[in-house]
Amino acid sequence: MKTYNVAILGATGAVGREMMKILEERNFPVNELHLLASSRSAGKVVEWNGRPIMIEEACNEAFNGIDIVLGAAENDIAKQFADAIVKAGAVFVDNSSAFRMDPNVPLVIPEINPEDVKNHHGIISNPNCSTIITLTAVNALSGLSPIRTMVASTYQAVSGAGAGGPIELAAEVEALSKGQPTEPKVFPYQIAFNLIPQIGGEAYEGYTSEEMKMQNEGRKIMHLPGLKVSCTCVRVPVVRSHSISVQMHFDRPVSVEEARRAIASAPGCKLVDDLAKKIYPMPLDTSDQDIVFVGRIRKDLTDPNGLCLWCCGDQVRKGAATNAIQIAELLIEK
Repeated sequence: MKTYNVAILGATGAVGREMMKILEERNFPVNELHLLASSRSAGKVVEWNGRPIMIEEACNEAFNGIDIVLGAAENDIAKQFADAIVKAGAVFVDNSSAFRMDPNVPLVIPEINPEDVKNHHGIISNPNCSTIITLTAVNALSGLSPIRTMVASTYQAVSGAGAGGPIELAAEVEALSKGQPTEPKVFPYQIAFNLIPQIGGEAYEGYTSEEMKMQNEGRKIMHLPGLKVSCTCVRVPVVRSHSISVQMHFDRPVSVEEARRAIASAPGCKLVDDLAKKIYPMPLDTSDQDIVFVGRIRKDLTDPNGLCLWCCGDQVRKGAATNAIQIAELLIEK
């Protein structure tokens, strides 16, 4: 079997560490693994797949001889090194939002548009975490009848804000249990026992940057340029796994039974839908795995061509690290 030299840019962050774990889990054919981070982390040694690996400082020369770079860094870092990665002959599978809307960069969810991988020019983008989870859940329904509009509300776990999110939530719960004040740093307000209905800054007509990603990225991934989405993104005091409530409008009525059959056989999905038995997707059940759970499928009472559903998925894995590695798997298949 052919093996590949792989680098993780931003290896010490939450997504980078998850990428290391998933490369090992999925037996990705790694020859050499290079872990790239800032100068603060360079020189530290971590163990991967039973062998010690020293963290290297990210620099242009670090990409020489690399076949695939998995990006787990912020936008500015991705932009800083993209040219060097492509010049070195590697393919950059980037988890940041830096290149998602570039018409020359494929934006890929392997269960939905794997064929788009072949159109890359050295960079392939990983979509937003909530976009990945939502579109994986609804794509099979668009195959029954094209989705024209969606109204989505996301309930996003604190780990979506990085490693500091769960730490801040736990610290606030402990402080409040002792009658002590909270000191928010990661989030703009106390997140313990609270909801914060803003993720990202204002981008368009009162919608935040995070909220606009569902429409803009959804159009590109599903090849539905006319798709319209109204989205509300909410940070919730859940440690891991994002949840999304979705209302969809189709060209024709789609029955609940049709929808259940389509989702039950859709790649990357699991039908979890029995209200009478209190069976539905929940964050606790979807954490630390890669399948999107879909349930609460029902007719939209406001729209004869509408359906509603609820889905949950692990935003660190399927919503970030696993999706990127699945893209890398498509690359080596092709």
